[in-house]
Amino acid sequence: MSVFEDDKIDCHCHIFDPLRFPYRDDTVYRPEGQEIGTAAQFVQVLDAYGVRHALLVGPTSGYRTDNRCLLDAIARYEGRFRGIAVVDNDMTRDALVSLNRAGVVGVAFNPAMEGVDAVLGAGALFRMLADLGMVAQVQVAEDQMVALQPWLDKQATTLAIDHCGRPRAEAGVEQAGFDALLRLADNGRTTVKLSGWQKFSREAYPYEDAWRYVHTLLRVFGPQHCVWGSDWPFLRAPERLDYGPLLTLFERMMPDAQIRRQVQWETPRRLFGFDVVRD
Repeated sequence: MSVFEDDKIDCHCHIFDPLRFPYRDDTVYRPEGQEIGTAAQFVQVLDAYGVRHALLVGPTSGYRTDNRCLLDAIARYEGRFRGIAVVDNDMTRDALVSLNRAGVVGVAFNPAMEGVDAVLGAGALFRMLADLGMVAQVQVAEDQMVALQPWLDKQATTLAIDHCGRPRAEAGVEQAGFDALLRLADNGRTTVKLSGWQKFSREAYPYEDAWRYVHTLLRVFGPQHCVWGSDWPFLRAPERLDYGPLLTLFERMMPDAQIRRQVQWETPRRLFGFDVVRD
């Protein structure tokens, strides 16, 4: 079977629908043009490539803590999507429970844009996520994981690390931040998204300088703790991207069909609850 015939779950993508859900006035970035991707448009993409489910991530750009667009997509296409919301660190338990009941399975933290203190100051929120069986999704860049790894290791929360940890592609797998990310494999609670190669590669497609990081993460964490994501609709992409070439690139990186099934189907079904029927 080819990657196009495999059962697949896209574990990192965003919805932007400013006509129905206007951006916040204080947003740091306003996606426009081909960066805009509505839920209806995304479902067409998923259907075309045989992707059965997707994990929608609330974006820092455009919406940040306004999760209405995300929640609308989950409700409109019942069972197709789960969500990762962006919330304030002082969110109440009742509000978090309400999000969870609406199909949100975790909360996104973005120290890559907001600094490591945004995570280090979220201890109470992390504890609530752990108690509710939800995921803390963390996007770091370069060496930020050096400061975060000891703190994250002490939390009971299930962790998902975005975009291979966004290492410096030229620095090698021995660089401090990537090494700190690899140490999180020991806690058994951390999954890594094999995604966003264009965010840290210094080369054009097929991003060959990113491959060693993907292979190292797969070896250290194992396919039971790795998932795949497209990053659709490719916000701030350095060059034109399309869904199909990203899938074929993933197949080239991971030619073993059984491992690919674990990463693209079995692990995300378990981690993000796509095999759970919600009331």
